[in-house]
Amino acid sequence: MQRVVIIGATSAIAEATARQFASRGAGMFLVGRDLERLDAIAADLRVRGAHGVTTHRLDINDIAAHAAMIEAAWSAMGGVDVALIAHGTLPNQARCEQSVEYAMQEFATNGTSTIALATAIAPRLSDGATLAVISSVAGDRGRASNYLYGSAKAAVTAFLSGMRQSLSPRGVNVLTIKPGFVDTPMTREFKKGALWAKPDQVARGIVAAIDKRRAVAYLPWFWAGIMLVITHIPEFVFRRIKL
Repeated sequence: MQRVVIIGATSAIAEATARQFASRGAGMFLVGRDLERLDAIAADLRVRGAHGVTTHRLDINDIAAHAAMIEAAWSAMGGVDVALIAHGTLPNQARCEQSVEYAMQEFATNGTSTIALATAIAPRLSDGATLAVISSVAGDRGRASNYLYGSAKAAVTAFLSGMRQSLSPRGVNVLTIKPGFVDTPMTREFKKGALWAKPDQVARGIVAAIDKRRAVAYLPWFWAGIMLVITHIPEFVFRRIKL
């Protein structure tokens, strides 16, 4: 039986991923701010075949509370095979440019808190375990439309790259998950097109990448090619493009 911790478990992608694990009979420890919503998700996962589900309330930006959550997770399951960090917000870029306080709050939510969690979780993981973290394609290159969010995700991506090297000798895999556009409540105001994926599609990709012990997973897969092109556009050209 796999033992899975999901932090940010009320997000659409995290919930869809939890359902994938439930179908395998995994045991789960779900973490989020909304305990009522967590309990509803847990009840659904039990019906879907999960082997025990525990919930834990946490404000992700309360760094001092991370240690107690991690201790509770390991105590509840006797160890962890997969730790998935999946929380995040989509900041308003215009507001970030107008308010330093808001910009730093959003950077903390999407960057600093993730780095803090990964740092605290890593020493607990044993040979064969996976630390999987949802970053974003937005972290591959800053764009005018969301560069606060992108810079937070870039920090996460770079951090995970170094952590992957550090933990590899211990047999612990660090997976960086880079979704593109995903149709979730967080993106409800966006016009959808051919490049948009559903949470279930991304969830299947996450589980497959964990199973294969991959280092980086662009989801859906075609975003690897798109971002390869975008990251190689010369800066003198890129600054004139609206993205």
